[in-house]
Amino acid sequence: MLEIIYCDEYLIAINKPHGLLVHRSPIAADASEFALQLLRDQIGQKVNPAHRIDRKTGGILLFALDKQAEIAMQQQFMENQVHKKYLAVVRGHTPDSEDIDYPLRKENGTLQDAFTRYSTLKRAELDVPLGKHATSRYSLVEAMPATGRMHQLRKHFSHIFHPIIGDRTHGCNKQNKLFKETWGMETMLLHASHLSFNHPVTGNQVEIDAQLQPEFKRVIDIMSW
Repeated sequence: MLEIIYCDEYLIAINKPHGLLVHRSPIAADASEFALQLLRDQIGQKVNPAHRIDRKTGGILLFALDKQAEIAMQQQFMENQVHKKYLAVVRGHTPDSEDIDYPLRKENGTLQDAFTRYSTLKRAELDVPLGKHATSRYSLVEAMPATGRMHQLRKHFSHIFHPIIGDRTHGCNKQNKLFKETWGMETMLLHASHLSFNHPVTGNQVEIDAQLQPEFKRVIDIMSW
């Protein structure tokens, strides 16, 4: 059963597990379950996604319960009016804070502005050798994307040479292999932790938070954070 973390007459949000698709997709023929279908069956009511998060990303996923709210929330996301926070475990020791202002290319080749601000919450150095290094270093970061480009956080952290652990497309294969072989971990360590926005119908300020999923919590313990 999906964890419902917010619900009113117009909107409902779940804490999406890592690996669960938002809806059916021709590029993910292996999937048999989808958040949209599971939530619809769970509450016995039609729902529509207000936005998207990656299959491998866990955390807040917001749905609308009627067309008016769906259109209004999608507009807010498109216009970057929704404040978003993510937690991620990345390779290496990141600076205390940093702004990543790096345009990203769409599939058609067009460049789009993309801006992410992040701060470092914790750092760890484990006695686990990798390659020429006697230890392995990691950081827990809180990222606040000001824009909503596809795979923005994954691409931005790869761009600054601190890729997200478990990201097979934009990440570090050596680190991903280490996590799989040492800790049996294949989860991408990216979690949508917070959303805040003006309610599309009532106008009230809405704040939604999602707790970390079990596999992410396990890494927190491994790092002694």
